[in-house]
Formats: sequence, structure tokens, C-alpha cells
Amino acid sequence: MSKRRKGKLIVFSAPSGSGKTTLVRDLMAKIPGLSFSVSAASRKPRKNETNGKDYYFLTVEEFKKKINGQAFVEWEEVYKDHYYGTLVAEVERIRKEGKHVVFDLDVKGGITIKKRFGDDVLAVFVKPPSLEVLEKRLRGRATDSEKNILARIAKAEEELTYARYFDVVVVNDDLEEAKNKVFKVVREFIET
Repeated sequence: MSKRRKGKLIVFSAPSGSGKTTLVRDLMAKIPGLSFSVSAASRKPRKNETNGKDYYFLTVEEFKKKINGQAFVEWEEVYKDHYYGTLVAEVERIRKEGKHVVFDLDVKGGITIKKRFGDDVLAVFVKPPSLEVLEKRLRGRATDSEKNILARIAKAEEELTYARYFDVVVVNDDLEEAKNKVFKVVREFIET
């Protein structure tokens, strides 16, 4: 009987509005054996988001308690009192099942996972075609205030400078082309 192999880790990071969530959902539908790592967040759920499915929604106080208890593989205060993180228990559970873990993380979280797990990680950076297109996408979502949109655009400028730390950069200009590239690089990674 062969020993069950621990699953690999596939990280997707991008500025907000780049389309990474769309690419991740498409990938999950096409490749069996992938399991999405649900992140923890200290923000309020958006319309149509479910606790335990989209995020584990925690209060700021609960999040800080888990930080102090070393319950996270990685965590980041992305905006003031808006913490996001990956629970150790979530990653261990998926890997023990022999599945590959898929992450949808902020840029710094993606880099932290890559540093911690090394060659077990494929780090994919999803890049918008331009900041102008990114702004149009954010406004089109109609989920954020003007203040939040401007903050996300400013943050995107900084996040784009981190692309060089990722294994693969996918420019999401043509969605079908981006889906195909993501599928190809992930399939190659998990088959090696």
C-alpha cells in the first residue's frame, strides 16, 4: 500500500479587483483534488458571503487572540483593523486528506506561504492589465465606498511591485486566456 502524499499548495495573490477569485473558482471546477483554504477575516461579511465558506469571520479581538495563540500560518493587517489570515488547522486538515490546498491571499500572505513551505508551493500573481482597468473593475463591483476604492487603488500600486517574488505572473487581460494559463501551470505543478 502506498503512503498517502501530502498535498501541494497553490497560492493566488493579486491586487483587489484583478480577477483572482474568478480564476480560482474556474480552476477548482476543472481540477479534482483541489481544496480551497478558507481564510479568516476580521471584517464584516459582504452581501452573499457565508461564514465558514467564504471566510471565517472573526471580531478584531478574536483575531488578535488567535495571533497570540500562534493559530495562523500567515496573517496580515491589510487595512486598519481589517485582518486576514490562514489558520494552521485549515492547511493541515486539507493536506492530511491528500488534497492540494488553494489559497486566495493578499500579496504579503502569499509571499509568507512561499517562504514557509518552499518548493511545495506554486505562487501565482494575477496582474490587472492596468491601474485604469483595475479601477473600472472595482467601481463595477459596486461593493465598496469611494474612499475604499481609492484606498484599494493606492494599495494596488504597491502590491504590483511584489509580482517578481511569485513563480508565475498571469496578466488578466483576456479572461479565457488567463484561465487557460492558470490551468496549465497548476496542472503541471501538481503532476510533478
